[in-house]
Amino acid sequence: MHQFKELLIWKKSRLFCSKIYSITSTFPNDEKFGIINQLRRAAVSIPSNIAEGSSRNSNKDFARFLEIAIGSAYEVETQLLISSDLGFLNEENTTELISMLEEITKMTSRFRATLL
Repeated sequence: MHQFKELLIWKKSRLFCSKIYSITSTFPNDEKFGIINQLRRAAVSIPSNIAEGSSRNSNKDFARFLEIAIGSAYEVETQLLISSDLGFLNEENTTELISMLEEITKMTSRFRATLL
C-alpha cells in the first residue's frame, strides 16, 4: 500500500482542485448546476481516485485508479476549454490551469507505468 498523502501527484492535484473551486466561484451564477458543478466534480475526482487507488492491495488495481484519475484530468481540460470559449475564463487563467493539469497528467502517467 502507498501512503497517498506523501505522493506528489496527490498533493499537486489537491492544490489544483482548490484553484478550480476558487476560479469557478467567479463564473456566472446561473452556471452553478452546469459547468461549475461539472468542473468541480471532475477536479475532485483526480486526487480522490489517487487516494482510493493507493489503498488497493495490488499495483494493478492502483494503476486502474490512476487511469481513472487521468481520465478525469482530460475531462477537466475539456471543460476548461469550453469555459474559455464561453468567456468564463481569461486566457491567462486557462493557460495556467491547463499547464498545471498537464503536469499532473504526465506525472500520474509516469507513476502508473512504474506500477505495471
